[in-house]
Amino acid sequence: MATQELSKQEQVEKSARQFISKVYAWMTVALVVSGFAAWYTANSQLLINLIWGTRFGFLVLIIAEIALVWWLSASIGKISASGAIVAFVVYSLLNGMMLSSIFVVYTSAAIGRVFLITAGMFGAMTLYGMFTKQKLNSFGRYFMMALFGVIIASLLNFLFRSSVLDIIISIVTLVIFIGLTAYDTQKIMKAAAHYDGSEMFQKAAVISALELYLDFINIFLVLLRLFGRSQD
Repeated sequence: MATQELSKQEQVEKSARQFISKVYAWMTVALVVSGFAAWYTANSQLLINLIWGTRFGFLVLIIAEIALVWWLSASIGKISASGAIVAFVVYSLLNGMMLSSIFVVYTSAAIGRVFLITAGMFGAMTLYGMFTKQKLNSFGRYFMMALFGVIIASLLNFLFRSSVLDIIISIVTLVIFIGLTAYDTQKIMKAAAHYDGSEMFQKAAVISALELYLDFINIFLVLLRLFGRSQD
């Protein structure tokens, strides 16, 4: 009896590891796709002109990203797991094209340095989310409310153009996404405990990867804004 219970527990732990591995594997794929797309776009005069040469190109890219994330979130219950994966990869490709501007504004050394710092911070908060005994549900709600506040403040600062307010917004944004990293990781750990290999969980792994991907990208961009040295 004890052996059967141990075997069942081992199976649960194995399934949980499989789910977590899928989440971080898809997140890694998305980061690689975005990084390559950003670098390639920055080195393609044609793409630079299409995206940044006119407001129309930039606007189309923004609308495409928003529409794709909205469609993926709204249709996740209807589409197949492979469809969700394709949508996620396409989104990471479009987002990478959008991020191409960092190669124009910042040096490669600064981008590499900030990426490593981001990876360290993200890894630390991921471990915290995995092993903390504290329930982060309420914190997640507060972080999301704070994020809406940051968006409103950013829109206002677009009009006032205050450098002090910009720094404050950046710091608050950094705190929010650091917290969301731990919160999202804890959600993943809870979902992993019930992983059964079904298509529903395959799609859940993609959505979880998207959430972590967005956490990582936002931490990276804020740190780059705060500590990256722009090219002269």
